[in-house]
Amino acid sequence: MKYLFLILLCLSCSSKSWRDASRESTGIAPLASELNEDIVQIYYARSFSWRGYFGVHPWISFKEKEADQYSVAQVTSWNIRREGKAISYQKDLPDRLWYDSYPTVIFEARGEKAKIIIKKVKELIKTYPFNDRYTVYPGPNSNTFVSYIIRNIDEIDCELPPHAIGKDYFGATTFASNTPSNTGFTLSAFGLLGLTVGAYEGVELNILGLNFGIDFYYPALKLPIIGRLGVSDSVLERSN
Repeated sequence: MKYLFLILLCLSCSSKSWRDASRESTGIAPLASELNEDIVQIYYARSFSWRGYFGVHPWISFKEKEADQYSVAQVTSWNIRREGKAISYQKDLPDRLWYDSYPTVIFEARGEKAKIIIKKVKELIKTYPFNDRYTVYPGPNSNTFVSYIIRNIDEIDCELPPHAIGKDYFGATTFASNTPSNTGFTLSAFGLLGLTVGAYEGVELNILGLNFGIDFYYPALKLPIIGRLGVSDSVLERSN
């Protein structure tokens, strides 16, 4: 029922203007003013409008111990239109609704681990290979960017959900990579056809950008459009 509700919610919001959609804080993240340590969080939420039928939009947020605000890094199509670069990297609320869609936290780190991750994230933002382009399908897009961050930082032990279209896009000349957990491999041809096998990720088959698989570590079926059926990928739910 939960997943049916999400799909119906996407359908009901499809004709709504982005100007009328909520971008309010959900209260998930600790207030910056009350946090005296480094923190990193990775979120995703259903995409806005018709994109939400099929996929999600992820972002990474962090706050350094001495900072008075969070920083948020993500890729959007409008950023490349306005600024000529895909990555939006600025001070912002970390846990906003993504145009009415409630976000899920799939990773959180604090303290010294977060400090190490933040340093690496800042460097990877500079080296992201697709910062000059954006393509909804099959990528490079917002999922490609966050997947790039995850795959290149050993301290991040999470993966994007199966309906994160573009997460396995590696470009026109690269066809293999480590899995996000570094416990296996991903083979991918232009993000349209691929195979992932990893101890953390399980087995995932990509057919035309749609991912089907089984997660054995946190038991679940991985399905396109729906996402996971089984144990949640939310770190908040798993910790309760």
